Amino acid sequence: MIIHGGRVIDPSQNLDEVCDIEIEEGKIKRLGHFKSFQNTIDASGLIVAPGLVDVHVHFRDPGQTEKEDLHTGALAAARGGFTSVICMGNTIPPMDSPELVYEFYKKAKKEKIHLYTVANLTKEMRGKVLTDLEALKKAGVVGISDDGFPVTEEELLLEGMYQCKKLDLPLSLHEEDPRFIGVPGINDGEISKEMGYRGASAYGEDLYISRDVIFSRLTGCKVDIQHISSGYGVKLVELARAFGGNVVAEITPHHFTLTEDDVKTYGTLAKMNPPLRTKKDRELLLQGIKNGTITIIASDHAPHTEEEKNREYHKAPSGITGLETALALGLRELVEKEIIDLPQLISLMSTNPAKFYNLPGGTLKEGSSADLVIFDPKKTWTYDKVFSRSKNSPFLGENLPGKIYYTICQGDIVYRDKM
Repeated sequence: MIIHGGRVIDPSQNLDEVCDIEIEEGKIKRLGHFKSFQNTIDASGLIVAPGLVDVHVHFRDPGQTEKEDLHTGALAAARGGFTSVICMGNTIPPMDSPELVYEFYKKAKKEKIHLYTVANLTKEMRGKVLTDLEALKKAGVVGISDDGFPVTEEELLLEGMYQCKKLDLPLSLHEEDPRFIGVPGINDGEISKEMGYRGASAYGEDLYISRDVIFSRLTGCKVDIQHISSGYGVKLVELARAFGGNVVAEITPHHFTLTEDDVKTYGTLAKMNPPLRTKKDRELLLQGIKNGTITIIASDHAPHTEEEKNREYHKAPSGITGLETALALGLRELVEKEIIDLPQLISLMSTNPAKFYNLPGGTLKEGSSADLVIFDPKKTWTYDKVFSRSKNSPFLGENLPGKIYYTICQGDIVYRDKM
């Protein structure tokens, strides 16, 4: 296969130029300018980039496959330009044993994109007893997380960090001190007061971020601050990185796009943990993206049924789907508004997450897996056809930029749209 005449952006090689890519046996064979073409994709006027990498998705498999499973999740990912995703371990049962990890990868091999999983830090995600991290790594996990639940026991967390450091496993942390949460999923502020709730305070997020960046520096553990939402939390990460902490912060498209005011418009479709914060928080989040403090965009793709989301606000589950709209929101909110440029967006959505999690993607170097996305950043499309099993997105029906024409994984076309 030859991909001809596209603007090839590969931050892993500091590459941004119009050229051709030859793919052979699922690998990138060479980049250059070729005179003869067979089995050619004409990418003239389009962006060709490494396949996107999402380090934070929920595919609900096993246990809640009425919301999503590995197959429908993989379809939604490919539609969004993603060739690699990391599934969180808050499944039913929790991903806390090698046997469950082996079963995950047995299913994952049937899908057309790269599916990885983390395992839990603590048994049954109860925060009391560490899992066998060495055995879990041997089973194939690429990281450790009790996502959905903060780790409150500090001695246990420190021991887990030392073990993760020894095993070179990134530790992803959900940063919400439960002592500062009334009704989860809504910021504790003016909007929550109007609704009659005590919400989730940003102070709880700040407190755990400050604790864990200190622990990271103490232990040397690679720490991913998940779905950061607090503006002051960004400042804490910035300070930690300045002092040599091995810390990254990931941000979701919904947190850099929306604020707590959008709860009035979208209701439970704007409910997530941590919640949408204030306009000031959003400004600081965008500043953190611009100055390089936040280095990963992750969707936190969290499918729920329509019935669940149609409950009263305090009874509805938190989370929205995000794989199919992540690139579009990055283009609209970050590139078009000149927060960052297009190569920086590709870094945040592909090169950086792959590097931090030791994944083979995020590059178009010769010899690497032929994982690519081909898209038009200016072409608009309507988000009306949903590939995920669930439709809990506030962006459903919107016209969005960044039409994806091809997602290619290991040299195979796994998603294609009409030119």
